[in-house]
Amino acid sequence: MDLLATLRDRRLLAIVRGSDPDAALTTVLTLVEEGITLIEVSLSGRDALDVIARARTALGPDATLGAGTVLSADDARAAHKAGACFLVTPAVSDGIATGRELGLPVLAGVMTPTDILQALRLGADALKLFPAGSAGGPGYLRDLRGPFPGLPFVPVGGVDARAAQEYLRGGAVAVGVGSPLIGDAAEGGDVTALRERARTFLDVVRVEARP
Repeated sequence: MDLLATLRDRRLLAIVRGSDPDAALTTVLTLVEEGITLIEVSLSGRDALDVIARARTALGPDATLGAGTVLSADDARAAHKAGACFLVTPAVSDGIATGRELGLPVLAGVMTPTDILQALRLGADALKLFPAGSAGGPGYLRDLRGPFPGLPFVPVGGVDARAAQEYLRGGAVAVGVGSPLIGDAAEGGDVTALRERARTFLDVVRVEARP
């Protein structure tokens, strides 16, 4: 899988984290039905590996389904076994190098210039700017693009629809969105509302993708 090309093309990474495994699976499948097909299931959710495995079975081998909150080499191996085709870390961790050894592309969590250089040395395919909102939002992304103009940043953390638009206009290759998109759906909440939010975010990324 070419993760960077996929991020550039789809521009939206949905992050699913929930305490109800069945609801989390339904959330993943609903997102795909609505056209959001780049999805990360966070390992911090309940029975996340099982959710990944079930989603992989339901969606087939070509679905772009990844594992998030990969903190260790063991996490990377377990995610690979469950069927994840890419990994996402919240920080510079052993999961980056292990993911590369397993042949999985990695979106590596960074916050500082030092993090960025370390993640690149370990083989990260793209850089998850996290927590983007707390770090300074779109302004911080602009500041980082000064010394790192050509690097693929994916802001994550506090990204609502308006912030997504600003990040994409500011040079992000994609945005990662959790609760502003998922809401309480992965806890067993309203799937109809999830569908509405999915359409809102898709409208944003489609508008920002226009020349």
